[in-house]
Amino acid sequence: MDINFETGFSLSEALDILYNDIDADEIYIEPPEPCVQTDEDSGDENNGEVDNLSARQLRSKAEIKLANNKRYGGIGDDNIGLENILSSKSVTSSEQYKHVSTKSIDEWMKKIKTGKKSFTWIKGGDFEELQKNFPEPDFSSYKNLSIVDIFETFLDYDIINYLVDETRRYALFLNCPDPHITHDEIRCFISILYLSGYNKLPSKKSFWDSMDDMKNEAVCNAMRRDRFLQICRFIHCADNTQIDAKDKAWKIRPLMNMIKNKCLENFVPQKHLAYDESMVKYFGKHGCKQFIRGKPIRFGYKMWCVNTNDGYLVNFELYQGKDPRENEKYNSIFGKAVSPLILMLEDLPNSKKKLPYSLYMDNLFTGINVFNYFKYLGYSAIGTIRQNRIPKNCPLTDKKKFSKKERGSFETAIEKNEGILLVRWMDNAVVTMASTDVGTEKVSSVKRYSQKHKKHINVSRPNLVAQYNQYMGGTDQMDQNIATYRIGVRGKKWWWPIFTWLLEIPMNNSWTLYKKANSKQITQLDFRRELVQTYLQRYGIARIGAGRPSRSLSSSDSRISDDIRYDRMDHLVSYTQEKKRRRCAKDGCKSVGRTMCVKCDVGLCIDCFVNFHKK
Repeated sequence: MDINFETGFSLSEALDILYNDIDADEIYIEPPEPCVQTDEDSGDENNGEVDNLSARQLRSKAEIKLANNKRYGGIGDDNIGLENILSSKSVTSSEQYKHVSTKSIDEWMKKIKTGKKSFTWIKGGDFEELQKNFPEPDFSSYKNLSIVDIFETFLDYDIINYLVDETRRYALFLNCPDPHITHDEIRCFISILYLSGYNKLPSKKSFWDSMDDMKNEAVCNAMRRDRFLQICRFIHCADNTQIDAKDKAWKIRPLMNMIKNKCLENFVPQKHLAYDESMVKYFGKHGCKQFIRGKPIRFGYKMWCVNTNDGYLVNFELYQGKDPRENEKYNSIFGKAVSPLILMLEDLPNSKKKLPYSLYMDNLFTGINVFNYFKYLGYSAIGTIRQNRIPKNCPLTDKKKFSKKERGSFETAIEKNEGILLVRWMDNAVVTMASTDVGTEKVSSVKRYSQKHKKHINVSRPNLVAQYNQYMGGTDQMDQNIATYRIGVRGKKWWWPIFTWLLEIPMNNSWTLYKKANSKQITQLDFRRELVQTYLQRYGIARIGAGRPSRSLSSSDSRISDDIRYDRMDHLVSYTQEKKRRRCAKDGCKSVGRTMCVKCDVGLCIDCFVNFHKK
């Protein structure tokens, strides 16, 4: 069998290895190259069955996991190299790092080469939490912004204008007449998508149903059904004449980059950042679709995400196997799972990049080399670590022997030169963690149910475990926020789930910032409704009919939203319906007249009309 040891091996070659040469446990495959002929999805989203492998999948690169849990040719930090599958030779440090050229990597490599090559461990070692000066998060610039204003710091005019241009260009690309879609229609279209998340109906046409049990008056009065379906057909995020075959996500890449930039621009630095994977649900057929057993969302696209502990998304990247912006130097040293994190940290603005962040990650990403490099960059890190990534000379008790100890028992070992702490703790199972910042001091206790005593008991817990549990859930918090009112309108294009997920990011981040900047708390549902009602009324084609206005959460007098009241657009004076008398809505005015504001739909006397619409 002829295998190229420098470029790895394909899935087809991995299967040959599995059946003929070695005793392998599992095989993982990278997404194959994309098909750029169409963006239509031929798969049924309601069918979650795994289909047979295609020719493109058999040609894609693969990773082999042996029975001893070592992984070769793939994304793990314990990846040593393909040649080690067929021989017992190990890779020396000089061979492992010979392709590195980035300045920070060069300096780090020079540092570790001049030092001792082997780790020196001290059993029972520990250190206190390092008190690094980190500035207090400053949300003052968002304090006086309304719900709509803070949302539009993420989904601004430039993004809307880009969607308008690409949507019209795509219609012409299909040899269809120019739909003449406007900015207002795109904003109205997006607001209807948001509305579908908390007002779920059987189909997107149901909002315009003629019967009262499904008809939505706000949607019907803002946009016609056929116009909404036309925008659904032509909405597009990239120029089909500019295909990047190296990027499997080229159809959605421009919008993805714009949303990323807005997330980084509006990021208020917070010390604790979590790095984890997020799944975007998808059951169709596409090379980037992943399957992760045991996850709430098993089928879909995988996103690498960096989040604050309250769920704000700082940066993200779609996993597609060979990323067009990936750094081969980082891949060769740290593996493909950690490389995106380093690149996303490099995307931070210079004023935010140099702050001493604390990074939290699970055992897919944690490794001794990774933590050593983060410490060199000035970042601290905490994470669970796999057994096969712990150096063999580490004096921690064997995992099987340690599992027989009493719950709450723990032991430590610290690397003398680099200051990396390893902690093994007995909970329901053996937990091993690594840290460069927080130690085991300030031991707390947690309640656990004991089968032996048939009751809840107190179990000792080291400080770094408590710290990890407190700050690691940022990505999970974001997933929960998005899943609560996820956009309900579905499409047949493979990139539609990613498109709607990208629209959820501005909503999630703006809501998080609004809560941080204002002492007045607001639920996500109320935040969404306020934005949707404002957009439908401001950008809708037809005026909303007469009726008692709903209570506005962001209004100074709870009659009409301040975003509508003070926008200085289309506020016209008119007689009330059938010239019935209505009380003036201006504070302090007790007059009752027959004039009103057409847009605000509140009674106003002539003397108060101008002052009512001024702040």
